[in-house]
Amino acid sequence: MVKERNEIWEWAKAFLIAIVLAFVVRSFLLTPIEVKGASMEPTLHSQERMFVTKIGELKRFDIVVFHATEDKDYIKRVIGLPGDRVEYKDDVLYINGKSYEEPYLEESKKRINNGLLTGSFTLSETPVDSEVVPEGHIFVLGDNRRKSEDSRHFGAVPIESIIGTTKVVFYPFEDMKIIGD
Repeated sequence: MVKERNEIWEWAKAFLIAIVLAFVVRSFLLTPIEVKGASMEPTLHSQERMFVTKIGELKRFDIVVFHATEDKDYIKRVIGLPGDRVEYKDDVLYINGKSYEEPYLEESKKRINNGLLTGSFTLSETPVDSEVVPEGHIFVLGDNRRKSEDSRHFGAVPIESIIGTTKVVFYPFEDMKIIGD
């Protein structure tokens, strides 16, 4: 009888530890999220599921998930960090006067046959209404530049609203991939 009671107690402890561990991992390290909409195509597609990592420092060109509203999260790409001067001229990204290549846009640029994927703008021509990305904020764009509601429409994103970064698509299984930098 005592042996049975000890075995039940050991199973109960193991189960409790598993529940606590799952809660900690989901709350502080990884959480699943579903892509909704076409704003990140062709990099990400609607209904793909990804893991969001809640640790690490934000870097330019990371894909981030953030609270857009109280009940809606967005997935976008970090283009500008605090203090950056962001500008697009003739479909070329300039940050602090230096041009940057965006290899994740190549497929989309080929499809538009000599049109501009990203219209020309400066930060002061967006709701950011500043020469540089404000401290404590980032400037984000969707990869599907013609069909993305992003910082060109709603302004810079407060860093405190960021849930985390994402690189791993885990579902559907045939589309599993790690998004490169």
